[in-house]
Amino acid sequence: QVQLVESGGGLVQAGGSLRLSCAASGSPDRIGAMGWYRQAPGKQRELVARITIPEGTTNYADSVKGRFTISRDNAKNTVYLQMSSLKPEDTAVYYCHAVWYTRNYWGQGTQVTVSS
Repeated sequence: QVQLVESGGGLVQAGGSLRLSCAASGSPDRIGAMGWYRQAPGKQRELVARITIPEGTTNYADSVKGRFTISRDNAKNTVYLQMSSLKPEDTAVYYCHAVWYTRNYWGQGTQVTVSS
């Protein structure tokens, strides 16, 4: 099993930047992929970015390509989401996600609010 702890959310003006962090603990050596999802009020949860472990292959939602970057620090079992050129439509609760064997694990979520 793994536990995921997110940090780094907050309030930022449009055009600004934030970096989210997700630290995995427990048995992180069995994680095959980690990523970030987000859910805005009244909308379904959607994939933002994902990275495979250990290959490091990434994929992004079209809406964030060129603005967000997902990366990992294997030594710290931590995944980051660098968000730049933020837009009001990026406002959502962001959830860290991990695939551990065939199980899905989620963090508690961190609020990102982008003001116009």
